[in-house]
Parts: sequence; structure tokens; C-alpha cells
Amino acid sequence: MAIPRSPTLTCDVLIIGSGASGLTAAVTSAYHGLDVIVAEKAPVLGGTSAWSGGWLWIPRNHLAVKAGIVENIDGPRRYLRSELGNRASDPRLDAFLHNGPEMARFMADHAAMEWIDGNQIPDFHQTAGSLDGGRSLSVAPFNGRKLGAWAKKLRPPLDVVSVAGMGIASGPDMAHFLNATRKVGSMFYAAKRFLQHGRDIALHGRSMHLVNGNALVARLLRAALDLDVRIECNAPATRLLRDADRVTGAILSMDGTDMTVHTKLGVVLAAGGFPHDTGRIVRYFDHAPTGTEHHSAAPKSNTGDGITLGETIGAATDFALAQPGGWAPVSRVPDSKGGFRTFPHLVERARPGFIALDANGKRFVNEADSYHDFMLALFEQTPKGHTPHCWLICDHKTQRRFGLGWSKPFPLPLRPYISCGYLKTGQTLRDLALSCDLPASEVEASILRFNAFAAKGRDLDFNRGASAYNRVQGWAGLGPNPSLGPIAKGPFYAVKIVPGSLGTFAGLKTDPQGRVVDANGAPIPGLFAVGNDAASIMGGKYPSGGITLGPGMTFGYIIGRTLAGLPITGISQKQDA
Repeated sequence: MAIPRSPTLTCDVLIIGSGASGLTAAVTSAYHGLDVIVAEKAPVLGGTSAWSGGWLWIPRNHLAVKAGIVENIDGPRRYLRSELGNRASDPRLDAFLHNGPEMARFMADHAAMEWIDGNQIPDFHQTAGSLDGGRSLSVAPFNGRKLGAWAKKLRPPLDVVSVAGMGIASGPDMAHFLNATRKVGSMFYAAKRFLQHGRDIALHGRSMHLVNGNALVARLLRAALDLDVRIECNAPATRLLRDADRVTGAILSMDGTDMTVHTKLGVVLAAGGFPHDTGRIVRYFDHAPTGTEHHSAAPKSNTGDGITLGETIGAATDFALAQPGGWAPVSRVPDSKGGFRTFPHLVERARPGFIALDANGKRFVNEADSYHDFMLALFEQTPKGHTPHCWLICDHKTQRRFGLGWSKPFPLPLRPYISCGYLKTGQTLRDLALSCDLPASEVEASILRFNAFAAKGRDLDFNRGASAYNRVQGWAGLGPNPSLGPIAKGPFYAVKIVPGSLGTFAGLKTDPQGRVVDANGAPIPGLFAVGNDAASIMGGKYPSGGITLGPGMTFGYIIGRTLAGLPITGISQKQDA
């Protein structure tokens, strides 16, 4: 229900932000009998979570156990030690590992969360303690009609990634679309989805077959509404309220007036970090000295509000991480207003037939490695004082098979992407190099060498396709290496890749119960932070997909139980919330 328009409200818990982490805190708190308000700055709900792939890293989850993938807690501990170094001593990691499986089970049992397993999805790196599957979860598609009128308040899928507003899930869903012109069953599957989508647009103004992060947020939203959580959009928090002892609420700006919300138990900051806070970007992102060199794929409304609110009352922050953000290669998509939107390149890089070349026309990275690792390699390759960029290149056959960034595969036409300048093209590699302002001889030499590797199925320069993660990201059945294929016959295409992110890692310091701490490490009573407002428990490293949503939702669950006065597995309850 909407918040009644009175100048003052009282509740048990106020949650600032409506992404998956904040909504998990709301659902957990409300399930245990607390009166909860969720205040969202934007006109739509879901934050970055609604644009995400919807994957969570939850080692020892119940679906993995059911499938026979059983490990004790020392398995993921060992992997995190090998990945995080001295950051593996963070006590919040044990809180996450103990409570992640509990959160997943709680959401399935009490919030109608229908999980799907990621038992075939490996960790990013094959270091000590890694697994080739069993630590990931995502969510099944959801019928948006179950939200009723609230469906219009759910953030739509990211437009540049979707097909006319229709989200496509990874795995079998995407495979059917990519095989629609090759397999009869896939053709009928894709046709049915397009017909369903057209009907939804006509009747509801948006897709109702929700997948990925859209489905995750929708399920959480439905659970929150069923538990009488009060939710309001267009309600940014402008100030925290504090008495001598604790945080007691916040001021929300609603319809041009201030709404005072008094809380009996606590305020949870869940506003999505600072991916569009230019001041912090200049200060902490080495590759963006003016703030304009970074292009996050997160919603524009994520401008560091939660972190700023915490800082104003003495909260400590942690910006001394290995990396302050979760980096991703992105391309800039022209819009009709003379500006640009951001396309995150998370999938196609690992398919056979793609190569990445730097500004000198040379290969510099294993293109099938994680998006974060891809960008770390680009940053390392770029001379100081230069803006990092590279080119993702393929031939006509590969583009028509898989698409290239915003440019969609066959049967969608290529001309619009070329005419607007997004897609560079050339009949020969020399022509393509000229259109990209690259040295033609280096481009030709790099691709000639790459093609020799593709023919043998072995990448002698960067070991593409050697890791389990590379192979899963590739395309089985094309060549001896599922991640390696030639760039053979023109015309050729290229897209310029620039620095971007999926979100930020640096943020407010928190303890194992999700409580924000001050400069002395003492919890600030009544103040919590979750999701990207809290400094990442991974210390600025990126060991696996889902290390934002997995810990975020787990700490949302922990915070909800803490606020309700319930015990937390693996955490001493000696201190009050």
C-alpha cells in the first residue's frame, strides 16, 4: 500500500532503496512481525538488481546439496582465502557463508522464491578451493500479472540489452533465440515468446514474462506486499535523524514536501552505491580523472546517497579496496536525444569468433574471462595518461550468429547499427582498421595469429577456453574449443569498448550483523547498510558471478533477523542491535 500523506510517520524499520538486498531486509523483517517502510528515490522499483542477471553466489545452497554437490564450509573458505588474501580475515565472510544457505531456504519457504540451480556454473578462477559448479543460484521466470498494478512500478529490463523490452534469460532461453533460425523447436519457442510479448505490450504496456533480475525483484516485491510492507517511489531520503543514542529515522522528500519517518528499531541504507557519483569517481577511479571516462551500466539514480547519509552522522567508510568497483566492458549506444546509453558486454566476448584488440591493434586479454578481469587487463595495458579503450571485433557470420553488443543477430537488420555509428565495418580487415583508427598491419597480424590458434583449438597467448568458466561461457559444438573460433570472412565489424561497471564495491563499513560502524569500529545504533552501500565483503575482488546479490541478500536476511531480535547463525549476540 502507498504511504498515507501525513507529515509524520512511525514504523519499526525504514529501508532506503528497493533493490534485492533492501527488499530482502524488508521481507525478513516483516515476516517476523515488524512494521516496515521501503522508500525508493526513483519512480520505479528494483534499482540495479532489476537490470542484473539475477545470479547469486551462495555456496552450500540447498539445490546444490539436493543434486549431490555437498561441501563443508571450509571449501568456500579456502577459495576465498586464495582469492582475497588478507581480506579473507573479514569476519563478515563467515557470517555470509553460514547464513547464505539459510537465506535461500527462507526465501523459498516463506517468500515464494522459486530458485533455479547454477550447478553447471564454475567459479571465475581455478584456484585453491574453487568448484566447477554448485555455488550459484538464480530465479525462475515470474508472471508479472501477479503484481497487479505494482507491475507498472517495477523497473523495466535494460532497454539496450532486451529485445524491444523483452528480457531474455541466460541458458536455455537465450539458446533458443540464438538457434531460432537453425532449429524448428527453437523457432517455435522464440515465436511464442514474441507473440506473448506483443500481447503483454498491448495489454499492459510492458513484458509480463519476467526473467533474470526483473523476476528476482518482482518475487521479492510480491512477498513484501503480501506482508504489508509499505512502499513508496519518488521518495529520496535527504537526512538521517539521530538523538544522543541512536539513529531514529529519516526525512523523505515527497511531492516537494518533507516527510518525517520515525523508526523504533532502525534505518537500513540500501541505495545502490555510487556508480554515478562524479565526485567519488574522480577521487577513487584511477581511469576516470575527470569523471567522464567511466560509464556505469547501473541506473542513473545511484549517486551515493546512502553512503553520504551515513557519512553525515559519522559512519566510517572503506575505500581502500583492491578495486572500488565491479568493472565491466561497455559500449556507448547513441540515443535519439543526442546522448548515449550503456551496453554491458557480459556474454558475447566468450563466444567463438570474437577478438579484443587494444588501441595499438594488439590482443591483450583472454576475451572469455570475467568482465571484471577483462577490464583489469585493459587498465594494465593502457599507458598512464591515456583513456582506456579497445575494440571487440568479429566477422559477418559471427555477428549474424550471436550479435555484437547492441547490434542484434539475424534476422534483425544491421543497417541501423551501422548508420548511427555504433557498429564500425569494413569489407577487409584493413578497411575495418581504418574505420577504427587502428594500425592495419597490427590488426591483420593479430587476427592471423588468433585464427591459427582457433584452428588448433588452443590459445597459446592467453589460454582462452582452458578454464571451466571459459568453456561454459563459450558455445559447445563450434570448433574444437567452445570459446575459440576464427575471424575469417568479411565484412568485418567492431564496437568500441570503454570502461564501465555493474556497480561499486567501496562503501560504508559494517559488522557481521550489517550494522554501520563509526571510525572506532563501534556500531552506530539503529543504522544498517546492505548491498552496494556497504563495503563489499570481497574486499574489491571478484571471485565469482553473483558476489554482489548473494552477500547482499544474505545480509538483508541477517539484518532483518537482527532487527527482529532473533539469533544469527555463526554470530555472537552479546551486543544489542
